[in-house]
Amino acid sequence: MEQPIRILIVEDNVIIADDMQSMLEEIGYEIVDNVIVYEQAVKVLESEQVDLVLIDIILASDKTGIDLGKHIRDNYDIPFIFVTSNSDRATVENAKTVKPNGYLVKPFEQQDLYTSIEIALSNFTYSASKSGESNRQEDVPMSNSVLKDSIFVKKQHLYYRIQFGDIQFIKADNVYLEVNTVDKKFLVRSPLKDYLKKLPQNKFYRAHKSYIVNVDHIDAINSKDIMINKNLIPISKDFKEFIISAMNS
Repeated sequence: MEQPIRILIVEDNVIIADDMQSMLEEIGYEIVDNVIVYEQAVKVLESEQVDLVLIDIILASDKTGIDLGKHIRDNYDIPFIFVTSNSDRATVENAKTVKPNGYLVKPFEQQDLYTSIEIALSNFTYSASKSGESNRQEDVPMSNSVLKDSIFVKKQHLYYRIQFGDIQFIKADNVYLEVNTVDKKFLVRSPLKDYLKKLPQNKFYRAHKSYIVNVDHIDAINSKDIMINKNLIPISKDFKEFIISAMNS
Protein backbone atom coordinates (compact mmCIF):
# COMPACT_ATOMS: atom_id res chain seq x y z
CA MET A 1 0.00 0.00 0.00
CA GLU A 2 1.18 3.58 -0.53
CA GLN A 3 3.06 5.19 2.33
CA PRO A 4 4.00 8.84 2.90
CA ILE A 5 7.62 9.84 2.42
CA ARG A 6 9.55 9.56 5.69
CA ILE A 7 11.86 12.51 6.33
CA LEU A 8 14.63 13.05 8.89
CA ILE A 9 15.29 16.69 9.86
CA VAL A 10 18.81 17.58 11.08
CA GLU A 11 18.75 21.21 12.23
CA ASP A 12 20.30 22.73 15.37
CA ASN A 13 17.96 25.73 15.51
CA VAL A 14 14.95 24.21 17.24
CA ILE A 15 12.60 27.00 16.16
CA ILE A 16 13.48 26.52 12.48
CA ALA A 17 13.35 22.73 12.91
CA ASP A 18 9.87 22.82 14.45
CA ASP A 19 8.76 25.21 11.71
CA MET A 20 10.02 22.82 9.03
CA GLN A 21 8.30 19.89 10.71
CA SER A 22 4.97 21.74 10.79
CA MET A 23 5.30 22.69 7.11
CA LEU A 24 6.12 19.14 6.07
CA GLU A 25 3.40 17.48 8.13
CA GLU A 26 0.86 19.92 6.75
CA ILE A 27 1.80 18.86 3.21
CA GLY A 28 1.52 15.19 4.11
CA TYR A 29 5.09 14.00 4.72
CA GLU A 30 5.93 11.89 7.77
CA ILE A 31 8.71 13.11 10.07
CA VAL A 32 10.83 10.24 11.34
CA ASP A 33 12.71 12.44 13.81
CA ASN A 34 13.94 15.97 14.41
CA VAL A 35 17.55 16.04 15.67
CA ILE A 36 20.24 18.68 16.19
CA VAL A 37 23.62 16.95 15.88
CA TYR A 38 25.51 14.53 13.61
CA GLU A 39 25.62 11.69 16.15
CA GLN A 40 21.84 11.71 16.70
CA ALA A 41 21.24 11.64 12.94
CA VAL A 42 23.55 8.62 12.52
CA LYS A 43 21.62 6.69 15.18
CA VAL A 44 18.28 7.44 13.54
CA LEU A 45 19.59 6.31 10.14
CA GLU A 46 20.78 3.06 11.70
CA SER A 47 17.45 2.26 13.32
CA GLU A 48 14.70 3.80 11.18
CA GLN A 49 13.44 3.68 7.61
CA VAL A 50 14.30 7.09 6.15
CA ASP A 51 13.47 8.17 2.59
CA LEU A 52 15.06 11.64 2.57
CA VAL A 53 17.16 13.79 4.93
CA LEU A 54 17.06 17.59 5.32
CA ILE A 55 20.42 18.74 6.69
CA ASP A 56 21.63 22.07 8.04
CA ILE A 57 25.30 22.49 7.07
CA ILE A 58 26.31 24.10 10.40
CA LEU A 59 25.38 21.84 13.32
CA ALA A 60 25.82 22.05 17.10
CA SER A 61 28.63 19.49 17.05
CA ASP A 62 32.19 19.09 15.82
CA LYS A 63 30.95 17.31 12.72
CA THR A 64 29.05 19.35 10.16
CA GLY A 65 26.14 18.67 7.87
CA ILE A 66 28.66 18.03 5.11
CA ASP A 67 30.18 15.26 7.24
CA LEU A 68 26.69 13.81 7.58
CA GLY A 69 26.15 14.08 3.83
CA LYS A 70 29.36 12.10 3.27
CA HIS A 71 28.22 9.48 5.80
CA ILE A 72 24.92 9.08 3.95
CA ARG A 73 26.66 8.83 0.57
CA ASP A 74 29.05 6.18 1.92
CA ASN A 75 26.46 4.07 3.71
CA TYR A 76 22.94 4.62 2.37
CA ASP A 77 21.12 4.91 -0.91
CA ILE A 78 18.82 7.81 -0.07
CA PRO A 79 18.65 11.46 -1.16
CA PHE A 80 19.46 14.43 1.07
CA ILE A 81 19.05 18.19 0.78
CA PHE A 82 21.20 20.84 2.43
CA VAL A 83 19.12 23.54 4.15
CA THR A 84 21.36 26.41 5.12
CA SER A 85 21.79 30.16 5.60
CA ASN A 86 25.15 29.97 3.86
CA SER A 87 25.16 30.51 0.12
CA ASP A 88 28.71 31.85 -0.29
CA ARG A 89 30.92 30.31 -2.96
CA ALA A 90 33.20 28.44 -0.54
CA THR A 91 30.29 26.77 1.29
CA VAL A 92 28.59 25.78 -1.96
CA GLU A 93 31.81 24.34 -3.38
CA ASN A 94 32.40 22.37 -0.18
CA ALA A 95 28.82 21.10 -0.20
CA LYS A 96 29.15 19.96 -3.82
CA THR A 97 31.87 17.48 -2.84
CA VAL A 98 29.27 15.16 -1.28
CA LYS A 99 26.78 15.56 -4.16
CA PRO A 100 23.59 16.65 -2.34
CA ASN A 101 20.27 16.13 -4.13
CA GLY A 102 19.27 19.71 -3.38
CA TYR A 103 20.39 22.97 -1.75
CA LEU A 104 17.81 25.22 -0.09
CA VAL A 105 18.77 28.63 1.31
CA LYS A 106 17.03 30.03 4.40
CA PRO A 107 14.66 31.71 4.81
CA PHE A 108 12.20 29.80 2.64
CA GLU A 109 8.48 29.24 2.27
CA GLN A 110 6.53 25.99 2.45
CA GLN A 111 6.26 25.87 -1.34
CA ASP A 112 10.06 26.19 -1.68
CA LEU A 113 10.54 23.28 0.71
CA TYR A 114 7.97 21.14 -1.06
CA THR A 115 9.44 21.89 -4.50
CA SER A 116 12.99 21.05 -3.38
CA ILE A 117 11.86 17.73 -1.91
CA GLU A 118 9.77 16.75 -4.92
CA ILE A 119 12.56 17.52 -7.39
CA ALA A 120 15.13 15.69 -5.25
CA LEU A 121 12.94 12.59 -4.99
CA SER A 122 12.05 12.64 -8.68
CA ASN A 123 15.66 13.04 -9.82
CA PHE A 124 16.88 10.46 -7.32
CA THR A 125 14.31 7.90 -8.46
CA TYR A 126 15.26 8.49 -12.10
CA SER A 127 19.01 8.24 -11.53
CA ALA A 128 18.60 5.20 -9.27
CA SER A 129 16.57 3.41 -11.94
CA LYS A 130 19.30 4.14 -14.49
CA SER A 131 22.09 2.85 -12.28
CA GLY A 132 20.04 0.03 -10.78
CA GLU A 133 20.85 -2.25 -13.71
CA SER A 134 24.44 -2.53 -12.43
CA ASN A 135 25.19 -4.52 -9.27
CA ARG A 136 25.45 -2.58 -6.01
CA GLN A 137 28.42 -3.13 -3.68
CA GLU A 138 27.82 -5.88 -1.12
CA ASP A 139 28.94 -3.73 1.81
CA VAL A 140 26.37 -0.95 1.22
CA PRO A 141 23.52 -1.29 3.76
CA MET A 142 20.26 -1.74 1.89
CA SER A 143 17.81 -1.36 4.78
CA ASN A 144 17.28 2.28 3.87
CA SER A 145 17.36 1.90 0.09
CA VAL A 146 14.38 3.73 -1.33
CA LEU A 147 14.20 1.40 -4.33
CA LYS A 148 14.99 -1.91 -2.61
CA ASP A 149 11.39 -3.16 -2.55
CA SER A 150 9.36 -0.19 -3.71
CA ILE A 151 9.05 2.68 -6.15
CA PHE A 152 7.84 6.27 -5.93
CA VAL A 153 4.58 7.08 -7.69
CA LYS A 154 3.16 10.60 -7.84
CA LYS A 155 -0.44 11.22 -6.82
CA GLN A 156 -1.74 14.79 -6.74
CA HIS A 157 1.02 16.82 -5.04
CA LEU A 158 2.99 14.04 -3.33
CA TYR A 159 5.19 11.11 -4.21
CA TYR A 160 4.07 7.90 -2.50
CA ARG A 161 6.15 4.81 -1.98
CA ILE A 162 4.45 1.76 -3.49
CA GLN A 163 5.63 -1.71 -2.59
CA PHE A 164 6.50 -3.69 -5.73
CA GLY A 165 4.41 -6.59 -4.46
CA ASP A 166 1.30 -4.39 -4.34
CA ILE A 167 1.51 -3.52 -8.06
CA GLN A 168 -0.76 -5.88 -10.00
CA PHE A 169 -0.43 -4.57 -13.54
CA ILE A 170 0.47 -1.46 -15.51
CA LYS A 171 -1.49 -0.32 -18.54
CA ALA A 172 -0.25 2.10 -21.22
CA ASP A 173 -2.80 4.80 -22.02
CA ASN A 174 -1.52 7.27 -24.62
CA VAL A 175 1.40 9.18 -22.99
CA TYR A 176 0.50 7.96 -19.48
CA LEU A 177 0.78 4.69 -17.61
CA GLU A 178 -1.95 3.50 -15.27
CA VAL A 179 -0.29 1.75 -12.32
CA ASN A 180 -2.86 -0.56 -10.69
CA THR A 181 -2.48 -1.78 -7.12
CA VAL A 182 -4.97 -3.90 -5.19
CA ASP A 183 -7.27 -0.96 -4.52
CA LYS A 184 -5.83 2.16 -6.19
CA LYS A 185 -4.72 3.55 -9.55
CA PHE A 186 -1.89 6.01 -10.20
CA LEU A 187 -1.06 7.87 -13.40
CA VAL A 188 2.60 8.07 -14.42
CA ARG A 189 4.06 9.83 -17.43
CA SER A 190 6.56 7.37 -18.90
CA PRO A 191 7.07 4.98 -21.83
CA LEU A 192 6.10 1.43 -20.88
CA LYS A 193 9.48 -0.05 -21.81
CA ASP A 194 11.34 2.48 -19.65
CA TYR A 195 9.10 1.83 -16.65
CA LEU A 196 9.66 -1.91 -16.96
CA LYS A 197 13.38 -1.34 -16.31
CA LYS A 198 12.55 0.06 -12.86
CA LEU A 199 10.72 -3.09 -11.76
CA PRO A 200 12.06 -6.45 -10.50
CA GLN A 201 12.81 -8.57 -13.57
CA ASN A 202 11.78 -11.82 -11.88
CA LYS A 203 8.22 -10.58 -11.20
CA PHE A 204 7.23 -8.09 -13.90
CA TYR A 205 6.89 -8.96 -17.58
CA ARG A 206 5.65 -7.31 -20.76
CA ALA A 207 2.51 -9.38 -21.33
CA HIS A 208 1.29 -7.30 -24.26
CA LYS A 209 2.38 -4.17 -26.11
CA SER A 210 0.19 -2.14 -23.72
CA TYR A 211 0.60 -4.08 -20.45
CA ILE A 212 3.15 -5.00 -17.83
CA VAL A 213 1.97 -7.60 -15.32
CA ASN A 214 3.14 -8.88 -11.97
CA VAL A 215 3.05 -12.66 -12.42
CA ASP A 216 2.38 -13.16 -8.71
CA HIS A 217 -1.10 -11.66 -9.23
CA ILE A 218 -2.24 -13.78 -12.19
CA ASP A 219 -5.48 -15.54 -11.20
CA ALA A 220 -6.33 -17.33 -14.46
CA ILE A 221 -5.23 -17.72 -18.07
CA ASN A 222 -6.72 -18.76 -21.40
CA SER A 223 -5.43 -18.69 -24.95
CA LYS A 224 -5.80 -14.91 -25.33
CA ASP A 225 -5.99 -13.36 -21.88
CA ILE A 226 -4.95 -13.52 -18.28
CA MET A 227 -7.08 -12.45 -15.34
CA ILE A 228 -5.80 -10.26 -12.52
CA ASN A 229 -8.24 -9.13 -9.83
CA LYS A 230 -11.20 -9.63 -12.23
CA ASN A 231 -9.46 -7.62 -14.98
CA LEU A 232 -9.03 -9.39 -18.33
CA ILE A 233 -5.66 -8.48 -19.81
CA PRO A 234 -4.69 -9.43 -23.39
CA ILE A 235 -1.43 -11.32 -23.80
CA SER A 236 0.99 -11.81 -26.66
CA LYS A 237 1.87 -15.18 -28.14
CA ASP A 238 5.36 -14.99 -26.62
CA PHE A 239 4.03 -14.26 -23.15
CA LYS A 240 1.48 -17.08 -23.37
CA GLU A 241 4.27 -19.51 -24.29
CA PHE A 242 6.40 -18.17 -21.45
CA ILE A 243 3.60 -18.69 -18.90
CA ILE A 244 2.75 -22.18 -20.17
CA SER A 245 6.44 -23.11 -20.06
CA ALA A 246 6.71 -21.81 -16.49
CA MET A 247 3.60 -23.77 -15.47
CA ASN A 248 5.03 -26.99 -16.89
CA SER A 249 8.53 -26.60 -15.48
